[in-house]
Amino acid sequence: MNASTGWLSAFVDHGLAPAQLADLITSRVATVDAVEPLRADLSSIIVGRVLTAERHPDSDHLWLTTVDAGGPEALEVVCGAPNVTAGTKYPFAPVGATLPGGLKIEKRKIRGRTSNGMLCSSRELGLGADHEGILPLDTDAQPGTPLLKVLSGADTRLIVDVLSNRPDLLSHRGLAREIAAATGKPLRAPVEPGVLDIPVPNPIPIFASGATAGVRVIVDDAADSAAYMGVVIRGVRIGPSPQWLVDRLTAVGVRAINNLVDATNYMLHGYGQPMHAFDLDRLDGVVVVRRARVDEKLVTLDGVERALDPEMVVIADGTRAQGLAGIMGGRTSEVSDATINVFLEIATFDPRRTRRTSRALGLSTDASYRYERGVPQELPGDVYSATLHLILSLCGGTIAAAPTLVTAPEVQRHRVTLRTKRVRTILGVDVSAAESARLLGAVGFDAVQIEGDLSVAAPWFRSDIAREIDLAEEVARLRGYETFPSELRPYRPSAVPDPALLDTTRRLTDALVGLGFLEARPLAFVADAGPEGVRLRNPLGDSEPFLRSDLLGPLSRRAEYNLDRKQGDLRLFEIGTVFRKHTGPRPIEEVRVAALMMGARRPPHFTEPDPPAYDEWDAKGIAERLFSVAFPDLPIDLRPASEGDTLWTIETDSRAIGTVSRLRLDAPAWAKPAFGIEFLLETTTTEPVAPPKARHAAKYVAPPTFPAVDRDVSLIVPDSLDGGAGAVEGVLRAEGGVLENVRLVSEYRLTDGTRSVTWRLTFRHPTRTLTEKEVDERQRKLLRTLETELGVRQRAV
Repeated sequence: MNASTGWLSAFVDHGLAPAQLADLITSRVATVDAVEPLRADLSSIIVGRVLTAERHPDSDHLWLTTVDAGGPEALEVVCGAPNVTAGTKYPFAPVGATLPGGLKIEKRKIRGRTSNGMLCSSRELGLGADHEGILPLDTDAQPGTPLLKVLSGADTRLIVDVLSNRPDLLSHRGLAREIAAATGKPLRAPVEPGVLDIPVPNPIPIFASGATAGVRVIVDDAADSAAYMGVVIRGVRIGPSPQWLVDRLTAVGVRAINNLVDATNYMLHGYGQPMHAFDLDRLDGVVVVRRARVDEKLVTLDGVERALDPEMVVIADGTRAQGLAGIMGGRTSEVSDATINVFLEIATFDPRRTRRTSRALGLSTDASYRYERGVPQELPGDVYSATLHLILSLCGGTIAAAPTLVTAPEVQRHRVTLRTKRVRTILGVDVSAAESARLLGAVGFDAVQIEGDLSVAAPWFRSDIAREIDLAEEVARLRGYETFPSELRPYRPSAVPDPALLDTTRRLTDALVGLGFLEARPLAFVADAGPEGVRLRNPLGDSEPFLRSDLLGPLSRRAEYNLDRKQGDLRLFEIGTVFRKHTGPRPIEEVRVAALMMGARRPPHFTEPDPPAYDEWDAKGIAERLFSVAFPDLPIDLRPASEGDTLWTIETDSRAIGTVSRLRLDAPAWAKPAFGIEFLLETTTTEPVAPPKARHAAKYVAPPTFPAVDRDVSLIVPDSLDGGAGAVEGVLRAEGGVLENVRLVSEYRLTDGTRSVTWRLTFRHPTRTLTEKEVDERQRKLLRTLETELGVRQRAV
């Protein structure tokens, strides 16, 4: 959505700069994708006051002026405009400034006198067509003030990414409501120049059909339009809009058309309510909301004749369709300069049917964008008064009769209980019921405290609130995510173990990253997937209509992309899903791992400036390692292949699950050979190829609180000892008790067929500090055991 900072300020006096406002909206409401100053081309233009003005002695049409531009000294400026007068303020372009047309202002001599800048006309600034004289400014701003601060059209546009669950934010009032809650400033109705508080009659609610000022209004099916308001206004005067309204619409990227149409667009962008004005004299006295007839056609406002079908909803009179409900009006009842009497439609339409119609006709408008996301049934009745004030003030005319409001039964909004204890559990901090009520009340929720909890009813414009978790999220958002602590806190882990495939994936990822591979995440869509390929019914693009049937194909395209950019040393991998045809309703989905390698086997070094390239034996070795990581308990059999580019077939338990192959790439002549590994991890249609060995859940052990004692023991181990040093370490570890750890430190080979091996023994008692005497006794006991069982003695000092 395009939002104007000036328009938002009319709803709430937030006092924030555009960048600050964008940060606030992003942190509390929705992401602001861009901040666009609307007249950035005028950023170097300032306000200047002409101090003196006299005729140039060598010209009959030039003036010599002195200009106060806010600097320490007045500047001499040569001006050719006939309307320059002393004491008046004008836009001034100092030396170094650039005009919107690209002209850079330089100090230059004109008829022998130096001109230090330029006094500008409206045409030179892109503010109008007048080029005969410079533009006088009626402002109290001091000389040197940036011109953008005094121009009415100088605004900043915010590009806000509003998600589909928050249609209430598709208006300036909706955004301003959130800004008001965040800043503590009151939300107000904008006071626009010339808009009068004219008394208007209240609408008359009816069901199915009714009449207003001789026009009968009929809604065939309340499911198509839950609220349809019709108002007849007679005696309007169609003409250009005032400048303030043109500026409002321009700020959000809407072209001004005339005062009546601009007023409806003002209500759409200001309040989120689309509406349409029909030329009443082109209707036959009946307005019907109905389904289109078979073979019915309509020429819309854009001049295109459109073929309709009975699934589409139209606004019709007694003869023919006059507009597409919620999308665009028709050419035959369009408001023109000759329009005197108007039928104004303020309504809601079914989101799903509006979206289907919009897509079927390839026609998307600001109105359909909002209707597709849901316009509340209560909104027409909420905005009609402000709408009529605006139209009557701009266009004149009178309301012929009380508006008619054809409405479905009112939607009953249920209350949701918000438990304070539950909020604390979800958010991790204590938020009192009173604070939650205050935060929710700031954006229109009705929150009542009941025994420490809240009973909450969402406002009519918040259709996304249905459960307690929704309210907890609202409290977090309104409180401000920055108010929550950033440190890690204790939490209760889930009792449900992770799936075995997730554990396998983690191990493989760690192993591949350790080997220097980079993970790629290509999309699952490809141009061709072979005979087993699965074609999508509704692909994102015609160039890639298939789901991939292997991982090495997309990895090869990534490799070719790198080769085109002179990058030939590649190690890529992916763990992802592939798809194959199946007789059942769904394709077979297989989770596989794939790795691609080419170029240098290791990075260059001064000892090896040109390292060898990967070959097929490297690929085979990596395949064996990856298989052992994925399935540590299964045997692997790499069988040489005799056909095509496959080098080895990866088998386990006499079942082929993958390949090691040479890859054919669209590669330049300098590129090294590329090799690929791909094998199956799990499939959705059969049992996993090899369920990984179940791991025991991790057990927490508290860190020790008492000090350890380290002792180094050097032993003479004969080379003839069965088991060697491993047997010695096994005897040491078997003692247990206060012996916490055994670590090999060093080994020296002697000339008599023995080795001097040193172990570091770590002793620690779990509940107290060991004494020197206790450690000595434990060490002597270990040495006696070694001598008795293995004949190993301590080395003499």
